[in-house]
Amino acid sequence: MERLKIKDVTQYVEENIGTFHQKRIDSLKRLQLKTVLKKKNPYLFKAKHLLTAEQIIRKLTDAFISSNEETMFGDWLEGLAIYINQRVYGGWKSGITGIDLEFDKNNIRYIVTIKSGPNWGNSSQIAKMKNDFNKAKRTLRTSNSGLIVTAVNGCCYGIDNNPDKGDYFKFCGQNFWEFISGEQNLYKDIIEPLGHKAKEQNNTFLESYSKMINKFTKEFANDFCDDQGNINWEYLVEFNSGKKK
Repeated sequence: MERLKIKDVTQYVEENIGTFHQKRIDSLKRLQLKTVLKKKNPYLFKAKHLLTAEQIIRKLTDAFISSNEETMFGDWLEGLAIYINQRVYGGWKSGITGIDLEFDKNNIRYIVTIKSGPNWGNSSQIAKMKNDFNKAKRTLRTSNSGLIVTAVNGCCYGIDNNPDKGDYFKFCGQNFWEFISGEQNLYKDIIEPLGHKAKEQNNTFLESYSKMINKFTKEFANDFCDDQGNINWEYLVEFNSGKKK
């Protein structure tokens, strides 16, 4: 075990956080209005008394962006966690299906699935994770029958006061970052470097976002509003939910 140097973590974050911001922008550029419209609930728009094209565009695109960013940033945090664990325990990105990180500590092989927060999945998704853990254990024990393997669901933020789930452990927030690094306060230490050049990066994103809102508003008005500027709700619902002809 090596003692983690916070300056190394800071350097990693500052050198790599730009990747997350660039992916945000690239995702915007790939976004298509009609693709998003197909995935959102038009009845909700009507029930919330949305009257303008721009209101609808902002609601549906903001929801899409928020969900997409959560996934992208979760992937980025996974990379950070693996980097930190590698520095301390010599861990590595696992090649086993469903497992993100493997490392050895105190003669135990830990297999870790990393998620953003504690409420990440429904019962079916959790069942799949358990199944992935069991398959990974069998795979590892095939090559080393004496290997002690412990499964962990690590969550980058949040709290779970009952970590022992029987088949696996669930460590969230402070407990997760301490588990992979040996540092009790790491969960707070990483917050400051995450803001590296955040204002400049966000300004660039907002420029792309504003252009997209204008473009989509114009497109929506052309396709789903009548000559008087009224939203044609029947046509919108038909586009979203009607049978293919």
